Amino acid sequence: MTDTIFALSSGRGRAGVAVLRLSGPRAGAALLAIAGGTLPEPRFAAFRRLRHPKTDETLDRALALWFPGPRSETGEDMAEFHLHGGPAVVAGVADVLAGLEGLRPAEPGEFTRRAFLNGKLDLTAVEGLADLVAAETAAQRRQAIRQMDGALLRLYEDWRARLVKAMALVEVGIDFSEEEVPADVAEGGRRVAADLAREIRRHLDDGHRGQRLRSGVQVAIVGPPNAGKSTLLNRLAERDAAIVSPIAGTTRDVIDIDLDLDGFPVRIADTAGLRDTTDPVEAEGVRRARGRADQADLVVLVLDATTWPGAEPAGIRTLPAEVIVLLNKNDLRPVPGPLAFQGRPVLPVSLVTGDGFAAARAAIADRVRALSDTAGSPVLTRARHRAALGTAADALERAGAVPAVELLAEDLRLAARSLGRITGRVEVDDVLDVVFREFCIGK
Repeated sequence: MTDTIFALSSGRGRAGVAVLRLSGPRAGAALLAIAGGTLPEPRFAAFRRLRHPKTDETLDRALALWFPGPRSETGEDMAEFHLHGGPAVVAGVADVLAGLEGLRPAEPGEFTRRAFLNGKLDLTAVEGLADLVAAETAAQRRQAIRQMDGALLRLYEDWRARLVKAMALVEVGIDFSEEEVPADVAEGGRRVAADLAREIRRHLDDGHRGQRLRSGVQVAIVGPPNAGKSTLLNRLAERDAAIVSPIAGTTRDVIDIDLDLDGFPVRIADTAGLRDTTDPVEAEGVRRARGRADQADLVVLVLDATTWPGAEPAGIRTLPAEVIVLLNKNDLRPVPGPLAFQGRPVLPVSLVTGDGFAAARAAIADRVRALSDTAGSPVLTRARHRAALGTAADALERAGAVPAVELLAEDLRLAARSLGRITGRVEVDDVLDVVFREFCIGK
């Protein structure tokens, strides 16, 4: 990190204001080379004429800001130029920066990487920042901000501190057995390991809500041909996303669209009509429809009121746990209620007239919310976290069963390394600090 990096931090293209950011040991020198005078007061904007250091050509009249390290976003010296947002202005200043000694364009994510390496962000906050930039719904934004603000970090740091103490207890029992330390320190480490294992298992048993919220709840619309599946998709999307035709079998493949459903991200799949067929193309569509239904978090089954009750559609003999059943075309043949299909309540609807659609949409939104709402609690958002925590829990459970203290110590170290992969903040020195501070060894 000896180079000073720079990059356009605002969006590309013509804009009212463009922000060029610098970070590194020569950020202050670069600011003076272009803006002249003295460094602005830290964290205050100064209006300056930006000029080419060799030709004295005016590049822009803009705001210059100075953020001396370590009190900066990256922990290094930083500077910013708030320019007029024309492409020529941005390109001109960037070209001058590229020509200064020790400066180079930043690589993707390099500002955030430096913030992590300098202890300004842990890995969960880094991932939360990436999620915030990518957030498309209000729920995703709220979850990303909670993670950036340290919701996961506080939970994992508490576990880390307790795990470090357990490691210290065991190391004391091994390395300082002849000193004046309690005889049952190793057993104390076992108890801490057992408690942590139970807490991590409960945390893992979250129904994947956080990951669903981050990537979107997978919803599959299935049913017999010409029941109104594509019409439902178009109603939910509020646009003509799929072709609608009275000819059965129009949809041959899976059509995916992403929606913001009451603030929650949803990926909805319109699928081919489920029926037995000898047409090889349609048969492949039916196979894909069944596969998508098997993988979905929520299935919306659309049935046809004009053939109700009729034979069950091929492939719908067993419904998944999360399913909403709609009976469409209620305008053509009203069916008296209450209705049920395989013990599940059925919502009558006419997707052509819109009668009953509001209730159907609300039912879908309620299930999506239940599947992904984290209710403000810190939840797992990535498979990386889940894998590391699973490894840590396995090691901690083994730690409670192994008879040898040396094996106990090794399992605790494995758990610590796995937990450290999530936040990047588990170090051997932490264990030594606890040993010498709490037990006063060698005093």
